[in-house]
Amino acid sequence: MKKRAGGSKAKAKGRKAPPVARGHKIARPAGAGLRAIKGARHHEMAGVKIDSVAAANGQVKRVVYPPGFRWSTHMKPLIGTELCMHGHVGFLTSGKVQGQYADGCTFEFAAPQVMVVEPGHDAWVVGREPAVLIQFDAAAETAQRFGLPAEHRHAS
Repeated sequence: MKKRAGGSKAKAKGRKAPPVARGHKIARPAGAGLRAIKGARHHEMAGVKIDSVAAANGQVKRVVYPPGFRWSTHMKPLIGTELCMHGHVGFLTSGKVQGQYADGCTFEFAAPQVMVVEPGHDAWVVGREPAVLIQFDAAAETAQRFGLPAEHRHAS
């Protein structure tokens, strides 16, 4: 097999590659990261869109939190606990999230970033962009399976 000496495929075929201005990203279609996921179960709760797919002995979820979302405002009335008692382990693909534990400890994540949030928190979306989290979930066993405490606490 012969290697081509320099140049792109476009040049090799006599076509000129379209220019891309320095510092500019190539545009993606709006919502490209939010298309339907094949085989996913879709549901919404308090404005949060959740797509989940069974994977091994858990689920992989895409969770889209809308701008202005706050757990204590939107989910607390539905769930009935003071704080979110679910552990979250995943990758924030877009947006920004801040939160606070009962003891006053705070956290902040801005995409692209891996997130680990212990049970016992309030959290909210910051800014005008939805926060999109790819979450690895094992339902009620998430905290235990990922080695998180049952609730956020400082070591004594």
